Amino acid sequence: MVADFAIKTLSALPGKHEVWAVGERVHERLADAGLALRGLFPVPNSVKAITPLVGQILLGAEAREQRGEVAEIHLFHNCPKSGAVYEPVNQRLLPLDEEWRHKLAAVPWPTGNLPQVIGGGTATLRAFISGYLFVSIFRACAESLASENASRLAAMQRADKNIDELLEDLNRTFHRLRQNGIDEELFDVVSGFEALTPKGSK
Repeated sequence: MVADFAIKTLSALPGKHEVWAVGERVHERLADAGLALRGLFPVPNSVKAITPLVGQILLGAEAREQRGEVAEIHLFHNCPKSGAVYEPVNQRLLPLDEEWRHKLAAVPWPTGNLPQVIGGGTATLRAFISGYLFVSIFRACAESLASENASRLAAMQRADKNIDELLEDLNRTFHRLRQNGIDEELFDVVSGFEALTPKGSK
């Protein structure tokens, strides 16, 4: 789902696209669609594995940005909804969304003490952007992992329910066949008794 969503969204965006995929299945799907794939990262199987993955992605993005090879960064991932339902979403990480910046600037500071910038403004801004990118990618990985686990849990619950229903059907069939066998044996006993009993005596 997320691969098809990414293919459809990227086809509507102008310019050339380079794609980094997390997971072999998504990588293969994007490759079949003819997208220029530049990297493949393993899917994190736990929350602890997310941080190293995010670090690898950020280092790769920073290196390409320093060479002037990155204009925009879009992030595609699955976002969990209620229950086992999830949907693919897209977030543009860079350049920062102007509407998002205005909304953020309009939020009042929670305390009366305004923050102070230590050091140069440019270095602080780069640190904020780096932190924002880290949190955004980490959250996307966590939401994707939650979506996958919820989907697997729902599939296991459906399989468990199907097994229970199948066992119930098999038990009913077994009891019916057993009862039929008992009835046939009783009919055979009664028929044999009637055949061996003389007609005039009871």
